[in-house]
Amino acid sequence: MIRLKDLNCTFHVGTPSAKTVIRDLNLTVDAGEFVTIIGSNGAGKTTLFNLISGNLSPTSGSVFIKGVDVTGHPEYKRAGTMGRIFQDPLAGTASNMTLEDNMMITCKKGFKWPVISLNRKTRARFKRQLVKLEMGLESRMKENVSTLSGGQRQALTLLMMVLSNPSIALLDEHTAALDPRNAAIVMDLTTRFISEHRLTTLMITHNMNHAIAYGTRLLMMDAGEIIIDVTGAEKQKLTVPKLLEMFSNVRRKAFENDEVLLVRP
Repeated sequence: MIRLKDLNCTFHVGTPSAKTVIRDLNLTVDAGEFVTIIGSNGAGKTTLFNLISGNLSPTSGSVFIKGVDVTGHPEYKRAGTMGRIFQDPLAGTASNMTLEDNMMITCKKGFKWPVISLNRKTRARFKRQLVKLEMGLESRMKENVSTLSGGQRQALTLLMMVLSNPSIALLDEHTAALDPRNAAIVMDLTTRFISEHRLTTLMITHNMNHAIAYGTRLLMMDAGEIIIDVTGAEKQKLTVPKLLEMFSNVRRKAFENDEVLLVRP
């Protein structure tokens, strides 16, 4: 589904400020895999997503999606294949539009549903989908999205993403800004939707416990490189101390990042 070949990304090339944030990275993600990605600040996690989505172009190397070289394709040309959710709940919806108008945007993308008008039949269809969130949003369709809580907005963004019928989901710390209760609700919806829609998923998280508990494969990044790649039975046996030990063995230093280490299960 995704293949990254000899990928490099350097900012400010040819200047004294040049900084390589992704270096000689190779990665293959098969269809249906759910990959969690952990690493300290500056490890290159979000830059990796920007390269996959087309938000950034690599300095060198290639990006393949479904076997097609999309390295030179801009972000909008890849949008039909993938959906992305950011850490900020405000980023995935239009605040000053109603909930039903936000959902119309999903329809008009044309990935799954044909272009339709906002009529009684359409509203009934939206309500059936919103019921799945179990947040009572089906009765608030004419309210502006700005009236929703962060958890409700992120759940709505997640629903809109899967309804646009992507093959790939890129989740960039999408529960990090939420309180523990709402984060748990959104993660439950995430795992349900990934399973129901058979999405190939990459999820960046700052929570080591989440990285271990969720998904079928775990990657740890450091200084623009993938230094740990664990799957199957090995991943099932992982613990946070074991993961920290693996990091130390590879890098010959302790893992130091308060944001990650202080997160509770």
